[in-house]
Amino acid sequence: MSGSIFIDIAYFGAAVLFILGLKRMGSPVTARSGIVWAGVGMVIATLVTFFHAQIEGNYFLMILAIVSSGVIAWTSGKKVAMTDMPQMIALYNGMGGGAAAAIAAIELMKDVEHTGVAQALAVTGAIIGSIAFSGSLIAYAKLQGIMKKVYRFPMQQLVNLVLFAIIIVLAISLAVSDHPNGLALFLMFALALIFGILMTVPIGGADMPVIISLYNAFTGLAVGFEGFVLGNPAMMIAGIVVGSAGTLLTQLMAKAMNRPLTNVLFSGFGSGDDGVATEGPTGSMKSIDATDAAIQMAYAEKVIIIPGYGMAVAQAQHKIWELTELLEEKGVTVSFAIHPVAGRMPGHMNVLLAEAGVPYDKIYDLDEINNDFVNADVALVIGANDVVNPAAREDKSSPIYGMPILNADKAKNVIVIKRGQGAGFSGIENHLFFRDNTRMLYGDGQSVAGELIASVKTL
Repeated sequence: MSGSIFIDIAYFGAAVLFILGLKRMGSPVTARSGIVWAGVGMVIATLVTFFHAQIEGNYFLMILAIVSSGVIAWTSGKKVAMTDMPQMIALYNGMGGGAAAAIAAIELMKDVEHTGVAQALAVTGAIIGSIAFSGSLIAYAKLQGIMKKVYRFPMQQLVNLVLFAIIIVLAISLAVSDHPNGLALFLMFALALIFGILMTVPIGGADMPVIISLYNAFTGLAVGFEGFVLGNPAMMIAGIVVGSAGTLLTQLMAKAMNRPLTNVLFSGFGSGDDGVATEGPTGSMKSIDATDAAIQMAYAEKVIIIPGYGMAVAQAQHKIWELTELLEEKGVTVSFAIHPVAGRMPGHMNVLLAEAGVPYDKIYDLDEINNDFVNADVALVIGANDVVNPAAREDKSSPIYGMPILNADKAKNVIVIKRGQGAGFSGIENHLFFRDNTRMLYGDGQSVAGELIASVKTL
């Protein structure tokens, strides 16, 4: 068996593992093994690259890059808290886009003529990868709290449009050139990086799940394009799989918010500064103490728990599961309801609950559980805001009007664990908090959950 055939077979095996791993990640039951399978595929693809004819003996640089980046990734991955997982995903995704853009830069600067298709894909991958890199870094800064404001300036969309048009003109000139001009290449990369920043800075935190998914798709496409340029089938397949999966996930996230992707990218929802007049909720917030809340839940037949990012910040998932076990010992049926865009990235709440030991069969998506709220004695909301806001159904002037929500307000009683009376991450007032059947249980999520556990134990 020649070396070339061996490499091709190994790349094909790695690609199969990538696809099977991604397939297994589609279910919480098999997600862990899916990650392992995909990881094995990546190890195979990396190791077999040492035998590639184009390496030309650059083993020291390869080993140095693998070891140094591996140590950094392992260390940061072990230390990062689950609450910080979305920003880590955004950061690592940006690195993938940046790597694809760097590959494109090297290929375009080589004194080697590519085919017309390869040249065009190299340029396209360079643009997409650069946008994903700088945009993901801004997403990371927003999620990490480094960038706490939404930045807008007059005629921002027009400026972005003109900037993108210039990038396209430069891209076409580079794609049809036998020997790309160095200055044009530098300008294209610089403007693409700036465009990624300008496209992301106006977007508020409530839209971050969609943006992270979109940039993930961008990174996958960039890697796939550069794989074609390099003639590397593993990169092509992996990039296409990631790109298509990211695209589908982005569409699902936007659909879950009942907003087109263009609306996510070019409107102000999620910023807390939408400039849209909305109808204020009527009534007043009514508080409840932990003892009374515990009594309501302990003597209920059915309780539905709705977690949100506030639960993640408070690290209250373990306490909530302990509370669930106590309620079940008293004969209460407890379920968990997850909105598709709850948290700061897709699947964030599912991962947190799984970490706490919550069985998968107790966790339900919006479509599976929404009709059950009318039969629930208590809906316990911890850290969720926009995903349970009835304004999405009732207030046509609200920025979230039309977004599918969890029907917590239709439960007989609603208990909301919240630090204070302020609006949520998107800055939109929640009408649920003012309903007659809603009571506010103020305090840190973990502390309040501990009080509820102590109270239930005395009953």
